[in-house]
Amino acid sequence: MFKIAISARNKIEGVVTKIENGTVASTVKIEISKSANLTSMITKEAVEELNLKEGDKVKAVIKATEILILKE
Repeated sequence: MFKIAISARNKIEGVVTKIENGTVASTVKIEISKSANLTSMITKEAVEELNLKEGDKVKAVIKATEILILKE
């Protein structure tokens, strides 16, 4: 196994609270504080390779130029 460097600056620590596996993709919910949660959709294969399970301590890495939310 080899190490890789991640250039993203936004790394947020949290705990996996729920994993919903679909056929191809999985939704992973992460509690980052008592009042804030983050949800990520990743491949089911990634969940299996990372051996993710509820209660795991993880880091969410956010690499995006924009995050847009609109409510009218």
